[in-house]
Amino acid sequence: MTHSVGNTSIYELVVTDVFLAYLTEAGEVGVSYGRVADNLPDPAKVTQLLKDNGITMVRIYDTKPEVLTSLANTNIKVMVMMRNEDIAAAAADPSYALQWVKSNVMAYSATQINGVAVGNEVFKSRADLNSKLVPAMTNVQAALVQLGLADAMKVSTPVAFDALKESFPPSAGRFKDEIAQPVMKPMLDFLQRTGSYLTMNIYPFFTYANQQPGTISLDYALGNPNPGVIDGNNGLMYDNLLDAQLDATYHAMEALGQYAGVSAMEASARSAGRGVRVAVTESGWPSRGRIHHGPPASRRLLDAAGDAASIPNAQAYNNNLIRRILSGKTGTPYRRDANLDVYIFALFNEDNKSVDPDDSENNFGLFYPNMQKVYEFSFTGRGAPPAPPMESWCVANAAVSDARLQAALDYACGHGADCSAIQPGGKCFEPDTKIAHASYAFNSYYQRNNKVSGSCYFAGAASIVYQEPSMCNAKVSWCVANAAVGDGRLQAALDYACSNGADCSDIQPGAACFEPNTMVAHASHAFNSYYQLKLRASGTCNFAGAASVVYEEPSELITRSSNASSCPRLHLRFMLISSLFTVLQRSETACFHRGPEPKQQQLHPDESCTAILFYRVYYMKLGNKARIYWGAVRSVIFLLGSMSFLSKHRSLQESESL
Repeated sequence: MTHSVGNTSIYELVVTDVFLAYLTEAGEVGVSYGRVADNLPDPAKVTQLLKDNGITMVRIYDTKPEVLTSLANTNIKVMVMMRNEDIAAAAADPSYALQWVKSNVMAYSATQINGVAVGNEVFKSRADLNSKLVPAMTNVQAALVQLGLADAMKVSTPVAFDALKESFPPSAGRFKDEIAQPVMKPMLDFLQRTGSYLTMNIYPFFTYANQQPGTISLDYALGNPNPGVIDGNNGLMYDNLLDAQLDATYHAMEALGQYAGVSAMEASARSAGRGVRVAVTESGWPSRGRIHHGPPASRRLLDAAGDAASIPNAQAYNNNLIRRILSGKTGTPYRRDANLDVYIFALFNEDNKSVDPDDSENNFGLFYPNMQKVYEFSFTGRGAPPAPPMESWCVANAAVSDARLQAALDYACGHGADCSAIQPGGKCFEPDTKIAHASYAFNSYYQRNNKVSGSCYFAGAASIVYQEPSMCNAKVSWCVANAAVGDGRLQAALDYACSNGADCSDIQPGAACFEPNTMVAHASHAFNSYYQLKLRASGTCNFAGAASVVYEEPSELITRSSNASSCPRLHLRFMLISSLFTVLQRSETACFHRGPEPKQQQLHPDESCTAILFYRVYYMKLGNKARIYWGAVRSVIFLLGSMSFLSKHRSLQESESL
């Protein structure tokens, strides 16, 4: 399989344009400046604190004049908030919304207000206002348009993550029934129409702390290196809880028709960021304290050694998140190239958030009220302890067609990827499959471009994984069924494998590997096909415990169904082809001898060589299945001719040595 580079194609131009669109996007990280406290510094000092620490974006929970005035002429972006108490009036009377915008936004022209939040967590704290929320947002937007401010700021409303009734696996994400159609659907339509974004308050801390111990890995919740979690519905790997919660939100949006059934062109535009995106208006981790909700197991003092609410854990979570945004890694496994803004909650520890001083709600601050840091962090990429590098790789998407893979592969090889290893005879030519070669080329391109956002997309032909795949020369391994789980679980896992890329045609009635007709044998065949298709990547042979990886060739019973070469009608065919390929390699070497100049090769003057080399070139141009059938018919005859030549060549060498 050769990978030539021709003239620039329309595909290349489209991919290049999309790449450029990605590269122009980046997220921004700011802070939530809450003031539910009686001991905070005055706003002027806070503004200087923001500037001293390189914080360029702040969210406030009101429109206090002293705060907005102190932020004037600083180039700090400010999101202001209409209080929940004002929503009903703004929804009922457009003139009320207009006057509110004049008094609380337009009056501060020297302050860079870039967003208006209509309320905060209305579904959670003021469910009686649910029906009034979108009308209020609509009237505020109309006021901004009337005053000529709509281009400078967007209208949204921060939604608590518990607005989702389902969030795991992420692909099952759905909004609660009572708000899905009545509120979220019209809200998403409004956000789409105005070019705004859905704002979410997402706290992996509370998700972690509210689960029974051991349910969620702490490293997974913090965003530290960890084995990851796989969404069993689509095979996507998640290495942190925040990404999983973001993707659950995206899936919940899609379930309401947001992007459902779009064309390929519209999907590309969506991936490039033109559509409703999600911004995180609150996320953080407490440095100490207990929580007062959730199951009894979580109602404990969490800042004891090794528990969740601690300075080391808060430092790890917030620094991991800040660095991620600053580095441009704002995408998620499902929305790889999404742009993401995040506000860290909170700027200060706020002593009036709860009457209990040990409540974790009081201890989310980056700073103590005296403006000393609770722990080290950096909003500039400097000064904070270095985060361990997050390894990632780019692999081909098996769901796309071979033609798309080939086009993307050619693009990668022609734009900087080192594809020499996947040429015939190269160290990574085997396995000689389109997906293996494409994965190698895509990953080379991705790594050489420093894993920059957008460099692993190829118009949907590739995706990022966080567990190292076996791309070539890997230790041979197989995936086999675990008989102990029972036929019911094996059948469910088999169905998943067959519907997600595994080649299950050979285990259909009458096909080559239908016998032995047992659940274990058929499941092993399907599991191994899926495992090999995914390049033996970590986590692709689990199926919720129904399968396991083995490194010795399985027993005859399992092998006949898990390895196509052992199916009775294919065994001889594969054996002949394997032997043929070995002879071809040896014959090709023998056909060349050293020329008079260094590195010059000359064809051996034997007519058999011409046939051997012609056969090899022809063989390499065939697809895998064509090689098997075409080669099996001719292999025996050709093997005899090749072995005759090798024998003659050895005799010639012996006579020359004499």
